[in-house]
Amino acid sequence: MTSAILITGASQGIGAATARLLAARGHSLLVHCAHRPDLAQAVADECRALGAPQVHVHQADLADETAVLGLFAAADQHLPALNGLVNNAGIVDQSARLDAMSAERIQRMMAINVIAPMLCAREAVRRMSTRHGGRGGVIVNVSSSAVRSGSPALYVDYAASKGAIDVFTSGLAKEVAGEGVRVCAVRPGVTDTAIHASGGEPDRVAQISPQLPMGRAAQPAEVGEAIVWLLSDAASYTAGAILDVSGAR
Repeated sequence: MTSAILITGASQGIGAATARLLAARGHSLLVHCAHRPDLAQAVADECRALGAPQVHVHQADLADETAVLGLFAAADQHLPALNGLVNNAGIVDQSARLDAMSAERIQRMMAINVIAPMLCAREAVRRMSTRHGGRGGVIVNVSSSAVRSGSPALYVDYAASKGAIDVFTSGLAKEVAGEGVRVCAVRPGVTDTAIHASGGEPDRVAQISPQLPMGRAAQPAEVGEAIVWLLSDAASYTAGAILDVSGAR
């Protein structure tokens, strides 16, 4: 399994749950956050208590390429043997139809949800790929089951951004599979995280749960377990896969 892992958007939700699971398995971590270093530090403290050999926190706005480079410079400093990246950071916005969305909103959505993961993956490949003298590694992108529904009248921009992640995962996996780097994705369904509140619907999980096939939303750790498996040697021949963790939705 990968042993030195960078997780973006790890101050809460799926990223934080994944960090805790990896810490309990003895992996060193770089916990990234965008806006809440206090929450990220709390996650880091939990991870140390769970057994992670090293845990470091780094704050960066991934919409800025310079900040992405700074994040990976921190990885070079703290985790020079980086061999795992979880591209988890992402945003939604207020529920709206496309005809009510501003260009600024759409540009921000794509900057955080598409361009930033691509830049992070680029930097990870530069460090992990045998083509660049690396020793291999794993990149796990976090997509969404919204790619199937399209999220009409909610956030089609978000759904479109995650569709781009699916295509990116497939293409990059083929590009670097022969260089010791496996690229995969998970596609969560409705998950009980704070992202719904950030989209203006704090009660969405409670409202939609009775309509879901399993009658409930996922817990972040349930998605995290899938990410941990993809990072592990048990998934050594799994590349280019997009694993649905959507409760049959």
